[in-house]
Amino acid sequence: MHAISDQIKRGRKYDQVIAGARQIFLHDGFEGASVDDIAKAAGVSKATLYSYFPDKRLLFLEVATAGCCRQAYDAVQEINGDRPPAEVLYAAAMDLMCFFLSDFGRAIYRVVVAESERFPELGREYWQNGPARARAVLIGYFQNAIDRGELVIADLDLAADQFLELCKVDLFPRLVMGLERDYSAADQKRIATGAVDMFLARYGT
Repeated sequence: MHAISDQIKRGRKYDQVIAGARQIFLHDGFEGASVDDIAKAAGVSKATLYSYFPDKRLLFLEVATAGCCRQAYDAVQEINGDRPPAEVLYAAAMDLMCFFLSDFGRAIYRVVVAESERFPELGREYWQNGPARARAVLIGYFQNAIDRGELVIADLDLAADQFLELCKVDLFPRLVMGLERDYSAADQKRIATGAVDMFLARYGT
């Protein structure tokens, strides 16, 4: 599949189409979502919908990546690279968890996992526009902190992946699997603090 951005028309009804598609995909999943229902929810004709997105997979990818992942993970890029690791990593953990734990973030994750075996490009685009973007930002920060003598990391890729997974412990799997329906600010802070403490216990100087 070509790059998504090369195949998508972004006209005046783009946001309208994305909003309608988001509503239907999250309610019905990828396979259950019909073009008719998406067009109705978006308030556009099927012809207009197809003029923007000739393939339903393209539409889902745009909802899953441009619609949420880029915005959520790009928030990590706002971290101040000159600040100490404990402060930066805590802020990053809280930003990441806001997406991981949100209703929208969990729903998109479920759909991508459910459909990625049949449509590998779904998982690939989700990864490239979500976790991989956050990973790259973290690695850049780690390198700066290493240069300042604040961190000691031999494998930057592994360390970034470890930090991302530490932000998902406990709350994320329980919410994704429906064992819990909600969480508190104290729960989120507990996970973020634990992620930072464990990471710095391994890589802090």
